[in-house]
Amino acid sequence: MSANILEITGLTLDYTARGRTLRALDAVSLSVGAGEAVGLVGESGSGKSTLARAALGLTPAKTSHIAAGEIRIAGRDVTHFSEDEWAEMRGDPVAIVFQDPLSYLNPVMRVGAQIAESVARHTPSLAVAPRVKELLELVKLPAACAASYPHELSGGMRQRVLLAIAIGCRPRLLIADEPTTALDVTTQAEILALLAELRRQLDMAMLLISHDLGIVAQACERIYVMYAGRTIEWGSAAAVFETPAHPYTVGLLRAAHADRDSDGHFVTIGGDPPNLAITTPGCPFAPRCAHALPQCATSMPGPVTMGGGLQTVRCWRCRPDASHAAADAAGQAP
Repeated sequence: MSANILEITGLTLDYTARGRTLRALDAVSLSVGAGEAVGLVGESGSGKSTLARAALGLTPAKTSHIAAGEIRIAGRDVTHFSEDEWAEMRGDPVAIVFQDPLSYLNPVMRVGAQIAESVARHTPSLAVAPRVKELLELVKLPAACAASYPHELSGGMRQRVLLAIAIGCRPRLLIADEPTTALDVTTQAEILALLAELRRQLDMAMLLISHDLGIVAQACERIYVMYAGRTIEWGSAAAVFETPAHPYTVGLLRAAHADRDSDGHFVTIGGDPPNLAITTPGCPFAPRCAHALPQCATSMPGPVTMGGGLQTVRCWRCRPDASHAAADAAGQAP
């Protein structure tokens, strides 16, 4: 049995609507080990949230379809689970927290009752009231919050309520999908500190999804970078952030650092995000890449391991024969 709590291998997922098919995930592989904090980053539309939802069977059944690949949770193949089978997996061993608590909490139900509902659903033999009090204490909310409605709480407090619901079943892995996006900087720091404390107390792994590279660098040990539904670079957070290999990762980091170009303008990644309705054989970043080689447009390179095994990238220029390819592209002798 695999030591990974979550293991996704070669996952390809399509959305179909109005006669069009969008390839939201394309041969994605990702793993999270016991007690590990893993980050998943990329710009909007890169497939981060779709991957999170697919990992818990939450993509819409009528419009989504897994075309290839496998999802394993705690060693079990859950790729084609029924809704009833998925219901048994959610909460324990894997739970999820979404980015907008007000959209996921029932507005006409007191938060204590919502936490209690989750506890009773997954562990009906447990005394609910003491467990709700315990969970509120774990997420550092006063017991009086149990009587509040979601709109009576601040954004940070609502996020803590979602955390209480998620950890109520003692998950071995928590998927946190942009948990600090709608919060101010101070509250973001509080939520990140709370997540770190909960991980230590509960011996819980975490998959943190974010577009904020600073947050991921602070909270995670490993990182995956996604673009156009593909994982294009991954490895230890230190290696990826210190020596990014893929031009897209370099662009993300330069933008995050607020670097300026020779004209004094903030650095951005040029070009437009890819159209997922159009499947291309090559690297999806090639049209925006200033360093693209001819083969970048025609075929996707396989993974290349770098940095003593700490980092892996899918880029033609990082392959051992890159210097020859570059010279050939320039019309020079290698």
